[in-house]
Amino acid sequence: MTTWKYTAIAAALVATFPLSAAAQSSAELLNELRALRDKVNQLEKRLQDTEAKAAAAPAPGMTPEQQQEFNRIALKTEALEDTRDAWGFKGLQVKGYMDPTYIYNKRQDRAGFQFLNKVEDDGYNYDNSYFGAAVIDFTKETDSGTRWRLTLAPNRGVGAVFDGNSIIHEASVSIPIDGPTTRFIAGQVPDWSGYEYLPAPQNKLITHNLLFDFTLPTAYTGAGFEITDGKWIYKAMLANMNASRRSSGNKAPVLAYRVDYAKGEYAGFGFAGVHGKAPNLSENMVDAITGEPIAQKDSTLHLFELDAYFIRGDWTVQGQASFGTQRKASITPDPETGALRNASWWGLSGLAAYKFTPRIEGTVRADYLYNKKNGGGLLGYTAFDDRNGIGPDPMGGDPSKGANRYALTMGVSYLLNPNTTLKAEYRLDRANLPVFLDVSSGNYKKSNHLLGTSVVVSF
Repeated sequence: MTTWKYTAIAAALVATFPLSAAAQSSAELLNELRALRDKVNQLEKRLQDTEAKAAAAPAPGMTPEQQQEFNRIALKTEALEDTRDAWGFKGLQVKGYMDPTYIYNKRQDRAGFQFLNKVEDDGYNYDNSYFGAAVIDFTKETDSGTRWRLTLAPNRGVGAVFDGNSIIHEASVSIPIDGPTTRFIAGQVPDWSGYEYLPAPQNKLITHNLLFDFTLPTAYTGAGFEITDGKWIYKAMLANMNASRRSSGNKAPVLAYRVDYAKGEYAGFGFAGVHGKAPNLSENMVDAITGEPIAQKDSTLHLFELDAYFIRGDWTVQGQASFGTQRKASITPDPETGALRNASWWGLSGLAAYKFTPRIEGTVRADYLYNKKNGGGLLGYTAFDDRNGIGPDPMGGDPSKGANRYALTMGVSYLLNPNTTLKAEYRLDRANLPVFLDVSSGNYKKSNHLLGTSVVVSF
């Protein structure tokens, strides 16, 4: 019973039985107190009966049977919530997708389905990127605001690219430090550069642009911070780039960062960079006596890219510019001394998409990659590559001049239902030098043609 109820009862009784200690005997006073006690007990019982009757009565507009069913549902809901909390399912979200893909590559003389194929068996190439995957993503947020994320992508995730056998695409934590706007982040995080997303449900085409495939990092393993300030988001990490741990003799991490600005819901821009020492995959350094390859230490790397987007109505427009250099990572050594030289490059990519109907969308993408200096050389590509068209002319051309690359991609997608998208694309890759090997003839060409289709199913 609440305090105000007791106060009201006492006030009523005092008004009914006015006490005057000066005019009454002790016996009379005792009788009046007993009568007061009995009156309080009667009023308290009446109040309890009224409250019990109100609780037992059905809610307005409900029959006793409906009230009974409502009580049963409420009890079951509470039991389900208790079970959810006991099993740790509160704040847990599970998502996933798969995208079986069919690829025809003219110069490679190959056509067929690609799905869950191993990166270590075929390497990472523009016709064998992250598509053809089956991915499941677990995200858990605790009552304190800590977020835990584990994304599994057998053979097709970033872990498989730099590790070979790892099925871990992302394993990260995000812990609030100063409210929800400042968070500590740590773990293995896929690269956040550029306008294109890695997951197939977020990528309008099947393949990725030249900058995505050949100039951007794969992932970071380290720790840092994420800060949200209105329309601005800042992220930075000290991390190993493209490595879960450093090899002997390598100690310096990289600084990786990303800044985004959203001007409303329709437009925005961002930029990202990486500075520090990263794996150098050069295959050109050999021992002068034995002729055996020398293990190459990590070398200094500088990457920077700027991207922007505009989305309004049926139109989507996106663009990116990238710049990069890595010490002692060129394809062609110095012709006089045999010493490795620096690799450097820059590139542009633009995409435009238009929805002809709410279900059908057409997309065009154009890429350019300048990679002429010192015979070429890109991030992770430090040797002549006749599948991706990287390096100097192998047919007697100047070995110090690498090929510049172009690509034009046209695609169409059809939204079959909210969870299923059908995609088809045609891609023309060209270079200013004959660097594409035609497997069937053994000759080198300046261009290649690719056709692809895929079905993307997500939940």
